[in-house]
Amino acid sequence: MARKIDIIDGRAALDAVRAAEAAGAKPQRTELATAVRYLLQLLDEKAPGNSVEVRVPPFGAVQVIQGPRHTRGTPPNVVEMDAATWIAVATGAEAWADAESAGRIHASGTRADLTAVLPLRP
Repeated sequence: MARKIDIIDGRAALDAVRAAEAAGAKPQRTELATAVRYLLQLLDEKAPGNSVEVRVPPFGAVQVIQGPRHTRGTPPNVVEMDAATWIAVATGAEAWADAESAGRIHASGTRADLTAVLPLRP
């Protein structure tokens, strides 16, 4: 992750995204980006490592979970989802298994299940 997001800014962005969604409105892109990056940062702090790459395009990606490290190309364990799904599973608003079975999470590799480290507690 490039720049560390301040906890106050991250929480404010996450609250703004949740409020917009609750009102049936589309969240502002800057707030959505900050909320996604903040939650990725929390995941990195909770489960540091290099064996799983979690991608939330176009906002960010992070490598987490202890285990074998890859050095070139696409890592063997990849998780990818959209921003709304990431926020939902990261905060516990939706169960990992439900989002995965609905096809909103694309996970490959033996370590690509984040159930053990989610939800985060922002």
